[in-house]
Amino acid sequence: MRRRSVFSREASGLESHHATPASAGGSSRVRRRRAHDDSLRLIDDLTNRPMDPLFSDARLTQRPTTAFGLWSTRIIVFVICVAVGFFGSLFIQQLHTDPRKSVRQNWASELRDLNAKADTLAKEVSGLQAEVSKRAKDLNADGDDTTTLDDEMTNGMLAVTGEGITLTIADPLSAGTDSTDGSLPRENAGTTIRVVTDADLQSFVMLLWQSGAEAIAVNGYRIGVRTSIRTAGQTIMVGVNPVQSPYRIEAIGDRDRLARAVGSDAQPLLYEAFQEAGIYPQVSKSKSLTLDAAASGSLTYARKGD
Repeated sequence: MRRRSVFSREASGLESHHATPASAGGSSRVRRRRAHDDSLRLIDDLTNRPMDPLFSDARLTQRPTTAFGLWSTRIIVFVICVAVGFFGSLFIQQLHTDPRKSVRQNWASELRDLNAKADTLAKEVSGLQAEVSKRAKDLNADGDDTTTLDDEMTNGMLAVTGEGITLTIADPLSAGTDSTDGSLPRENAGTTIRVVTDADLQSFVMLLWQSGAEAIAVNGYRIGVRTSIRTAGQTIMVGVNPVQSPYRIEAIGDRDRLARAVGSDAQPLLYEAFQEAGIYPQVSKSKSLTLDAAASGSLTYARKGD
């Protein structure tokens, strides 16, 4: 191969290398042809030189001519390949990520902030209620109003102390702990796992009320006249406060009677279902329990009857 210009004399003046006109002194068996036989020249070119001369000339300029050009080309191609692979990996990783997780993380952070503010406001309300009660007692010259005091204690408006029991129930070990990175609890589990639900807590609370409990709290949150136990998404809520496993139900009343009401002897079917799921409630008696007052909201529609 040698360098030629696209419009060089060699490219334009190519002649046939095989089919040539017969000389006068040649063999008599060779048929004499014209000096310029275009058809034979075309056949010879197509048979022996299938590559176009102009294409051969173009190939000469594609390969780098110096070592610097060769290595610089290799380095540039290597850098481009690395960049394409890196950004391609980032794109694939972005496709495999769950965009809902970041949203849930933001919501979980906002929910924690709101819960902290709600707890602070509830404590302020409890303090103000205690101060109002103290001022009312000071202004009452005839002594304490026992009726009002009993009503407030029954409705959960005052902190109370007395003997009772503590029932502790937790999710099975196979359920694991709730995720703290914003993902839903057990969302990656391949099988359904029986966990403690709001209905289970409601059942125990109702059994305690039926057995004569005078005050009940779940994970430290007092059950009042306007307190509910429900599920919001994957979280159990006591009023507006989220609670997590293990769930601790405290009840003030006759401790022996309360312990029997929620024990395995009185509730065999319930405990059997719990044991099949790996849930084992624990009941302990206490001589003295202290439960805080329940959070109370303002009344908008309720009015005193005539």
